[in-house]
Amino acid sequence: MTAGYNFCYTLVMKTAISIPDPLFAAAEQYAQDKGLSRSELYAKAIQHYLNTFRYQGITEALDTLYGEEKSTLDPAYIAAQGQIVPTEEW
Repeated sequence: MTAGYNFCYTLVMKTAISIPDPLFAAAEQYAQDKGLSRSELYAKAIQHYLNTFRYQGITEALDTLYGEEKSTLDPAYIAAQGQIVPTEEW
C-alpha cells in the first residue's frame, strides 16, 4: 500500500455540473467566507434542498383525500363517548 492513499476516495461520487458563472462565483465566495470547501458547500446545499422538498405534495394529497371524506362523527359514536367518559368537575 502507498502511504497517504485516501481509502475513502472510492466512497465519494465525483460529478461535473454546469451552472451559470454568476451563481458559481457567488457560491465560491460564500464557501470561502464560511470556510467550506466547494464540495462541502454543494453537498450541504443539495441535502438542504432534499430535506426541504422531500415531502412536498404530501400535505396537498392528504388534503385532497380527506377533503372528499366526511369529517363529522356519527351521532352514535358521540353518544357512546358521552357514556364512557365519566363526568368530572373542573
